[in-house]
Amino acid sequence: MTKDDCYQVGHITKTHGVSGELVLFLDVDNAAEYADLESVLLEVKGDLIPYFIESIAIVKGSRAIIAFDDVDTIEQAERLINCGAYLPLENLEPITDVTRFYFHEIVGYQIVDAEAGELGVVQGVYAMNAQDLIAMDYQGKEVLIPINSDIVRTVDRANQKLNVALPAGLLEIYMEDDTKQKPETDDDETDSGPDNTDED
Repeated sequence: MTKDDCYQVGHITKTHGVSGELVLFLDVDNAAEYADLESVLLEVKGDLIPYFIESIAIVKGSRAIIAFDDVDTIEQAERLINCGAYLPLENLEPITDVTRFYFHEIVGYQIVDAEAGELGVVQGVYAMNAQDLIAMDYQGKEVLIPINSDIVRTVDRANQKLNVALPAGLLEIYMEDDTKQKPETDDDETDSGPDNTDED
């Protein structure tokens, strides 16, 4: 099974205790729906490896304390820190509501603005603590679109289009010269985009 057959539910953030337990950050709408997981696929060195779950407890909203079969020491657990956690796409309930969508399903969709028309293609979605953002490729630049009902209106699955009403001036902000957006630095560092890691 490859990542194309799966969707990411979260990632391992750190160890918990000294007996091999780990903290799993669940990047999902409702973490409680995953309280009965029996197994999960972890991305270890580029490969998806099945891990069977001995116990899982949802804590602090989006975090779970998880114990895997055959992971009994802190040394074994430490090797899994930062590994992505995946489940097969077949596990997902299909969404028919045109105002709701899974983040993974809109990647590659055309963004269509109510006034400007077709703009660009969805490259990915950043799940942030404060605001989830759609990353759109627009004229060679990455434009970040906040996900809320006022901006992201409906999804057209048949035609792979996402209908939006962008705030006035949003595109113009991203189309300005880089020199106007931030001061130059001596070491010519570039911004790699939003940090989609979980801080503990």
